Amino acid sequence: MTGGDYSIGAEQNPISGRLMGPDSAPGPAVPWRKVLWECQPFPDNYVDQRFLEELRRNEGIRQYRYWAVVKEAGFVGERLSCVAIFITIWLYIEQGLLSPETLLWTSLVCALLGYGLHQALTSQVESGCEPRTRLADLQSATIFLSFTFGFSPVLKTLTESVSTDTVYAMSAFMLLAHLVSFPYAHPSPPGSFSLNAALFASVCLASRLPGALHTFAMLSCALLVFALWPCLLQRLRENAPSQFTGVCVGVCIGGVGGLGSQWPGGAVLLALALWSVTLFCPLLLVRLQRQKDNIHGPWDEAEIHEDLSRL
Repeated sequence: MTGGDYSIGAEQNPISGRLMGPDSAPGPAVPWRKVLWECQPFPDNYVDQRFLEELRRNEGIRQYRYWAVVKEAGFVGERLSCVAIFITIWLYIEQGLLSPETLLWTSLVCALLGYGLHQALTSQVESGCEPRTRLADLQSATIFLSFTFGFSPVLKTLTESVSTDTVYAMSAFMLLAHLVSFPYAHPSPPGSFSLNAALFASVCLASRLPGALHTFAMLSCALLVFALWPCLLQRLRENAPSQFTGVCVGVCIGGVGGLGSQWPGGAVLLALALWSVTLFCPLLLVRLQRQKDNIHGPWDEAEIHEDLSRL
């Protein structure tokens, strides 16, 4: 090359005029500053030895305790068991082993007991809103029961033109959607999509029962299981944690036992699902959480912590 040529791969610094490679750096006489608005005699990819001094590991990582996670996972197992109990009740009433009158009276007694317990657990002052009165609750229950009883003959014949296999498939899909979309963190009140999916499945199953009274009893039971029971259980979780754990265990045992009386294979599958959700998955979460390794440093995106609402 001639004297005016430069070597391949080098670049000329616009300030000092010296040749610099991609990894070269000037002598210690010129300090490097981590700023973008100032023109410096350094390559764009240059960093000094202080780069890793700001390395931070596992910042803000939450450490879980196994039994605390098991307790929270109990709500998921309880939902699975409630669906199993509802299916068991439908099987009993569909086979004539349970009369609609017995189901109605049992649902009424459970609703009254649950309402009384809910009122006892509810604090007198709630933040941001006034508590509902007993008259308002009575009006809501009366309107629902009246409309459900009046439309029971219509709901009974709602799926006559649909094949039974299709009705069962839609019911299974809707119950699965209920389980997936259920707001387990704050289940009071239940999510609109989750509740609608469960009630749709209830209507489909109730339309396959022998009479209109059977349909009304089944829909009343569905309201109790899918709409009112989660609200009471949330109150128990907030105000009586020890009783909440016992109730969840009891519901799970009842779900497995009830389903086993009609379908032993299904009871085994439910027991395996409950074991996986409430015992195995929390253990897996705790073990994997210990192996988490997140790194933070100067390469992270900048975060603005100032209040920019005034701008």
